[in-house]
Amino acid sequence: MSKFVITQSSNGEFRFKLNAGNGEPILASEGYNAKAGCTNGIESVRTNSQHDERFEKKTAANGKHYFNLKATNGQVIGTSEMYESTSGRDNGIASVKNNAPTATVDDRTV
Repeated sequence: MSKFVITQSSNGEFRFKLNAGNGEPILASEGYNAKAGCTNGIESVRTNSQHDERFEKKTAANGKHYFNLKATNGQVIGTSEMYESTSGRDNGIASVKNNAPTATVDDRTV
């Protein structure tokens, strides 16, 4: 089963990762100052992941492929892992679209 995992880093910021059913991370957030912001980010992923135009396909300087998921205001909600191919990246997008709406939340900060 897919899940959002909430963690807190040593500098106090909260982050989430969306893991596919096999446990592989497929999307990671930026840091949030408050847990409420982090949980709002998760809800934003659930909503925005259902709109193709919110996925921004990118290529890194090293030639690897990745994507950003953006909110309606253009702010990046999450960034994918790096992929060797465009087809791998596109499969990652499909995985986020399929997994995000029903993923459970695993809060590891409590």
